[in-house]
Amino acid sequence: MADQLLDDVGTLLRETAADVVLPLFRRLDDADVTEKAPGDLVTIADQRAEERISTELRRLLPGSLVVGEEAVAEDESLLRHLRGGGDVWVVDPVDGTGNFAAGRRPFALMVALLTEGELTASWVYDPLAGMLAVARAGAGTRVDGRPVRAADVVPPERLRGTAMIQYLPSATRDRVVAGEGRIGELLPGQHCAGREYLDLLTGDQQFVLFWRTLPWDHAPGVLLVREAGGVARRFDGTEYHPADDDRGLLVAADEQTWHEVRAALLGD
Repeated sequence: MADQLLDDVGTLLRETAADVVLPLFRRLDDADVTEKAPGDLVTIADQRAEERISTELRRLLPGSLVVGEEAVAEDESLLRHLRGGGDVWVVDPVDGTGNFAAGRRPFALMVALLTEGELTASWVYDPLAGMLAVARAGAGTRVDGRPVRAADVVPPERLRGTAMIQYLPSATRDRVVAGEGRIGELLPGQHCAGREYLDLLTGDQQFVLFWRTLPWDHAPGVLLVREAGGVARRFDGTEYHPADDDRGLLVAADEQTWHEVRAALLGD
């Protein structure tokens, strides 16, 4: 993959945020926000941003397909492309739509590229922070142009991370709550997976535990973390893949942290 494509997609996200998303932040009318399903919001910013991003991604990589969050809401059969061949983009036009609709931060624009079914590149852009993270398989992760790697391993009593407990099954939630005292600090979720992944890269937290694992929420961030030396696995230890419809994902800044957090929060 040419570095020019990495730059071009990063520019696309910056321009889409500036031209489409940010002008609508805290300026939405009631009619601009609807529900795809109970509690699952979509705004005109999501729709317009996805349309623009999808069109430009196809232009940048002729013959590629796009699996976008809003397009899948209209046609779930698009998900089959995540196991297919060729080049497939995964797009979350506004990650953290609930925050965006309420006029809160954070929110992010996210894209991942799968080639022959494997993650090959990803981008996460937080427009309010002006932070862009980019990864290419085998070439590492960069945040605002600077290479990043996992920091030194943090002892359990100093670990800091998020567990999205409100979505967990009751038995799993009880285990997580019971294990909270075995690690340093369990943070409330930010309702924006993209920002959680960025905070792993910056060292603001060392882990994050999710239950819902929709591909557009996690494919971009997983590659960023992996290429920075971290791990992203299902609760049973199997590696994450965007096409899997399993629930539960534990992401950590390094191998040792993954095992320590799993033992503390998910151990029997």
